[in-house]
Parts: sequence; C-alpha cells; structure tokens
Amino acid sequence: MSEKILIIGANGQIGTELVKALRNIHGAEAVIASDIKSPAYAIRNSGPYEIANVLDRDNLHHIFEKHRPTQVYLLAAILSAVGEQKPKVAWDLNMTGLLSVLDFAVEFKVAKVFWPSSIAVFGPHSPQHDTPQYCVMDPNTVYGFSKLAGERWCEYYFEKYGLDVRSIRYPGLIGWRANPGGGTTDYAVHIFHEALKTGKYESFLSAGTALPMMYMDDAIRATITLMDAPADTLSIRSSYNLGGISFNPEQLADEIKKHIPNFEMSYVDSDPRQAIADSWPKSIDDSYAQKDWGWQLEFDLAKMTADMLVNLKTII
Repeated sequence: MSEKILIIGANGQIGTELVKALRNIHGAEAVIASDIKSPAYAIRNSGPYEIANVLDRDNLHHIFEKHRPTQVYLLAAILSAVGEQKPKVAWDLNMTGLLSVLDFAVEFKVAKVFWPSSIAVFGPHSPQHDTPQYCVMDPNTVYGFSKLAGERWCEYYFEKYGLDVRSIRYPGLIGWRANPGGGTTDYAVHIFHEALKTGKYESFLSAGTALPMMYMDDAIRATITLMDAPADTLSIRSSYNLGGISFNPEQLADEIKKHIPNFEMSYVDSDPRQAIADSWPKSIDDSYAQKDWGWQLEFDLAKMTADMLVNLKTII
C-alpha cells in the first residue's frame, strides 16, 4: 500500500527537514505538509500543503477526511523558553493538539503516528548523568510536564485503542536549514550564525552547562528509522530516550575556534533559561533505542561543527 503522510507543524526546525527527507523517500505527492502559516518557498512548491491550526478541530478533521493519511507526524508545539512566557497557551496547544490528532488517527484508522517528546520530561530529581529510560520524572516547566502528560496519552491510546504511536525524547537539536523555535538549547544554533556573521557570541547559558544535543541529520534519521521499525520490535510506547552528544557552551566555542580562530565567547550574568537547563539531564542513556531499533549516532561534536559551518556559509 502506498503511503500518504501528513506532517503537522511542517514549518518548524524539525518539520522543515522531515518534509524534505520524507518527500525524497516517498515522493512529493505522498507527503502533505501543514502548518498554521504559509510555509517557506521550498516546502510550498515541492508538494501538497495545507494551512492547519491544531486548536481548530473542525479544520483538522477536514484535513484528515480529505487526505486519509496512513501516517501522521505531529510536530506543532510551543517549546520550553517560550512556554514559560505563555504557560497556559503552551499547555493548551501542546495537549489539545495531541488529543485531537490521536482521536482523528483512531477515527480514520491511521496506521502510525509520530509525536516528539523531549528531555524536558526529566526534572531536578531525575538522575543527571546517563539518565535512564525509567526513573523519577518531575519536570518543572510547562513544556516538560505537557510532554510528560503527552507520553502517558500516547501509551494510553496504544493500550486502549491499538493506535501505533511512536515517540522520541529529543535532546537539543542543532540544524542549519531552519531557525530555532524558542528552546533552551537554542544557543547551540545561534552561536554558529553569530560566529560567521560577527565572530563573537554572548551565551545565555553558563560556560559549564552541559546538555545532551544532536545534529539534525541524526535526529531525522532516528525519527524515520523508528517509524520504519517493525511494531513487534518496539518495547516502549511512551517515548524512547535518545542521547546524542553532551557538551557545554565552552566546549562548543573551543570547537568553533578550530575553524574560526578569532571567535570570541562571552556569557550573560543571568537568564531564565539557565534554571531550565540546570533541571535537565547532562547525558542520556539510550540503550533501549539501540536494542529495539538499532539506533547509532553518526555525528560527534567535531563532525557536527564542521558540517554546520560549511553549510551555513552558503546561506548567510
């Protein structure tokens, strides 16, 4: 059976890259991109596109009815830093959007649903090093506990309705094709832009704040690998840990200096995103993903830095 894939939130950091990757695999007409605003030129002109607001159930239902997707990727969300400025808006969008998509996926017999979770589900009492798949989870941001609640809903719909929902707890994501969307880990994207534009960057996180991060190429590959995995090989229906590479702003700056020797790094005295970062893990154990669907990281810090700078030079 040919696939009909609906991507909701296609204009964002993940969606921009996922649309391109899935259209390369399945063909342009098989992948319907959608978002609340008119998309970037490349997405708009390379295949079907729908304006979709996840808070508008009637509009969303119409899109499901029109396209009858076999797979759905729900990427629309308000991220950590923005979510703390608008907590109830973030909760409403993150939760209502997910529940509507899960309901319509059951109604229209969608074969597979992907929904991204995050390392934000962990909190100050979670183990900070090699954070395991199962542990204390006490997130203290609205983004974090909306993702934790979302994980429970995903597993609930799998158990109660047999809906094949799959999920990854993404670490911080670094890519060059799209701008970041308001997350705590965004410094690791901005720093590359500023290094090339001005030769200096002021980090809103302190020099030693280590966080799990991942290059976008690896994140997209992980997402598609998980979605392609046979259902009977998957032991987790909440969300899989994904570890990536752990580094701090100082280590990233040192790596950039190998390519831009005069690059200068400074740090702000205080920023609300620091407290969010301090509550998150420093490194992640993703052994379940390795065992269940063969996950292996390809980009380390050096390889990612070199690739980011080469590609960003072409668009800045």
